[in-house]
This record gives sequence, C-alpha cells and structure tokens, in this order.
Amino acid sequence: MKVIPNCISFSRIVFSLMLIFVKPLSEGFYVLYIACGISDILDGFIARRFGAASRLGEKLDSIADMIMTGVLIAVLYPTLKPTAEIVLWIALIAIVRLASMVTALIKYKAYAVLHTYGNKAAGIALFMLPLLLPYISKAVLLYIVCTIASISAAEELVIQLTSKELQVNRQSIFVK
Repeated sequence: MKVIPNCISFSRIVFSLMLIFVKPLSEGFYVLYIACGISDILDGFIARRFGAASRLGEKLDSIADMIMTGVLIAVLYPTLKPTAEIVLWIALIAIVRLASMVTALIKYKAYAVLHTYGNKAAGIALFMLPLLLPYISKAVLLYIVCTIASISAAEELVIQLTSKELQVNRQSIFVK
C-alpha cells in the first residue's frame, strides 16, 4: 500500500510530459490535464488516509508539481502570449521559490517544498487557469495566478528563513 501514492505521483509526471505532445486546450489536452489534477489530489489523500506518507513521496509529489508547472508554462505560453511584465513576474516568482529551496538546502541539508495553504491555493489557481480560459480574460487569469503564486512563494521563503527546523507540512506563516 505504501507504494501506491508514489506510483500516482509518478503517473502525474508521465501525464504532464505527455501534454507536450498534445495540442494545447484540445480535448486530448483536457483529458490528460484533468488526469494530472486527479492524480495530484489522490496521491496525498491516499498517503494520509492509509498511513503511507513518506519523505520520498513528499519529494516525488513536489517534483511532479514542478514538472507539471514547467510543462504548462511551456505548452501554454504560445496560447497565452503573456506580456513582458507577466514573464518577468513569473521569473521573479521562480527566483523566490528557488531561494526558498536553497535556504532549506543550506539550513536543513534537505530539498524541501512546503505544503502550505498558500502553495495549495497557488496550485489550484494554476490548475484552474486552462479550464477557465474560455470564460475569463487571459490577462485577468494571469494576474490572479501570479498574485496568488507571489504571496505563496514569499510566505514559503519567510517560513524557511525564520524557522529553526524544517517544517515541510507547516500550513501557514500564521500557524506554527
């Protein structure tokens, strides 16, 4: 049972990479994309429900999330045609996230991405972006996603800088 959540996380990596070969926002894209979303929900739920959580699973989940995010940026970039301002904003978010990871590596000798409410909100916002594109302006969606991602990245960096020990499952800067 302990291996099932890790297999689900690994499937998200495979599904994410398959998105590269499918026309963006097509029916096939949405099928794979929703499979990615379902796998992201299921891996953590099953791990917690059946006591199968592990450090490997946490790392695999974070890696799967990063791969999916990178693939989405690459695949959706031509469709979204973001302004230079949005591209710079995304680069700054990436720099803050990298600074948080480097801080954890230096302080705790561990690769770590925190499972905060902010990171979950950023993940949900990013996941909803392609689903909402037919209904809401691209610019509005990008501003919403970048705002949420900025707040969550800053929160994670502050947590990493101020914590005395690694707290991967810390929910928020406001919750110990």
